[in-house]
Amino acid sequence: MGWVWWVVTAVLLLLAETATATLAFLMASIGAAVAAVLAVLGVPLAGQVPAFILMSTGLIAFLRPAVMRHQALPGLRTGAAKLVGSDALVTSRVDAHTGRISLSGQIWTARAYEPDAVFEPGVTVHVLEIDGATALVV
Repeated sequence: MGWVWWVVTAVLLLLAETATATLAFLMASIGAAVAAVLAVLGVPLAGQVPAFILMSTGLIAFLRPAVMRHQALPGLRTGAAKLVGSDALVTSRVDAHTGRISLSGQIWTARAYEPDAVFEPGVTVHVLEIDGATALVV
């Protein structure tokens, strides 16, 4: 029955990870899961606890920094930022003040990046920037 406590610990650590998003609790959760597997295999508590500690600290010390470096790469864009550089279809006349485009299957408000530019419906435009919920296009 000791494995149940390790599983509960792993789940609680996963819940803590969702609140912090630091990856430290995730690594400790993996350590608890390893200890749960050892408990199922019949390894005594004196072997489970060191395995939990070694696995958790090892992952936090070695894997977490590598993952954090990978997430910090400048090429990793998410959300609206990943739409910059995309092409879009003008659905309602776009000028320097107003307009609408179809971008990635959604209708977005848009403005022309250049003050004197005007794009009529049916024209393909290029997204240069996202400003709030408005795409700046050329």
